[in-house]
Amino acid sequence: MYLTYAVYGLCILLLIWGGKFAGFKSTQFHEDSTSLEITKSLRGFAALGVILHHVSQESAFQWANGGHGKPGELAIFVNAGYLFVAIFFFCSGFGLIKSLETKPDYFKTFLKKRVLKGLVIPYYVSIVIYGIFRFAMGEKLPVAQWITNFLGVTMMNEYAWYPVIAGILYVAFYLIFKNIKNQKVCFTLMALVIILLGMIFCVNGHFAWWAGPKNWWIGRHPEFQPKWWMQQKVLLISGEWWVNSAPALFIGMLFARFEDKIRVWFKKLYWVKLLAVIVVTAALYVLAGFVQYKFGYWTEYSGNGPDIVKKIITYFGQIPFSMVFVILIFTVMLKYRATNPVSRFFGKMSLETYMMNLIAITVFRFLIYAKGNSWQPTPIYKAGRYNLALYLVAVLAGTILLAFIYKFLCSLVSGTWKRKRVES
Repeated sequence: MYLTYAVYGLCILLLIWGGKFAGFKSTQFHEDSTSLEITKSLRGFAALGVILHHVSQESAFQWANGGHGKPGELAIFVNAGYLFVAIFFFCSGFGLIKSLETKPDYFKTFLKKRVLKGLVIPYYVSIVIYGIFRFAMGEKLPVAQWITNFLGVTMMNEYAWYPVIAGILYVAFYLIFKNIKNQKVCFTLMALVIILLGMIFCVNGHFAWWAGPKNWWIGRHPEFQPKWWMQQKVLLISGEWWVNSAPALFIGMLFARFEDKIRVWFKKLYWVKLLAVIVVTAALYVLAGFVQYKFGYWTEYSGNGPDIVKKIITYFGQIPFSMVFVILIFTVMLKYRATNPVSRFFGKMSLETYMMNLIAITVFRFLIYAKGNSWQPTPIYKAGRYNLALYLVAVLAGTILLAFIYKFLCSLVSGTWKRKRVES
């Protein structure tokens, strides 16, 4: 567990570095806790958290302590990925409303800047990069899969779900807030869009369960050969990670809309209210854990088909935790916030590091797995498990290097598109 202790220690130091405590008095608060600089740093911390989450999900890390129910290395990050992404969504929702309120003619350039340049171009540049990478790695995919992957209607990069969901929510925001003046109606419709996405997952499940004999995916029909598009992480919105952090965008929107009133409310009896938020967050954490244990998202393996109702119960039992979690972050930041060169760097490169992380994770797997079966690789552990630490460092370095290349390519494509628009 030395690697775990070292990483946890570094994370704590990172939160302390550049940290500022406003003070214990009832008049001492950070009025800039939601400024662009601070929220970018917050996104930077979240981006690092996502990378650690992805690394912690490698089986070599989960089995590092012998398995049998024992937590592996970096165990705290294994199920925390959606909470880090919830921070992204919270900041995005906050920024959408603040920009709408402060920028004249905000919608004139919204689709071009926020959707096309901010999400669509990065999504398709990622597809090209991962297409080249997967081809170079010798993957044998059906022609139809190569085509749909390059079209972006199936997943070339399984981590690229975030720009898809963000794009849907941004377009919904544009259509709703541009055409409807009643803000109560607008916020209600946005909430319904987010819930609709959650229900789409609950019906979709994790793969095309509806495309073959009952329970074909658990081996009861060995004569049935599923097609490539029936597998996991291929179809859009097939996986709880697509939807369980998105409600935080709605919370960010509400905070932006009522920020002044919320700040005034929290400042009165702040420490009591902070304790209350902590207690509620802890209670919802327990609830989220209970519904996942009792019902769960991966109900396809229960032998009862997709079990959609259990997914719905789990969804509504889990999302309150991610929503209150971002409220807790906001509440803490009224008194304590941190910003430093590392958080600012990852804040500026959050999307780039997120999108390129899978390549680095894949390339350096030779450090932690023995050669052989790629479907169920056998972990290898050197003395003191130093190879796990080496793998983590290599993934971080590789992700950052690839992020710079990726950002350059995205800017190149955006610049080319812009020049063509000017010429036309």
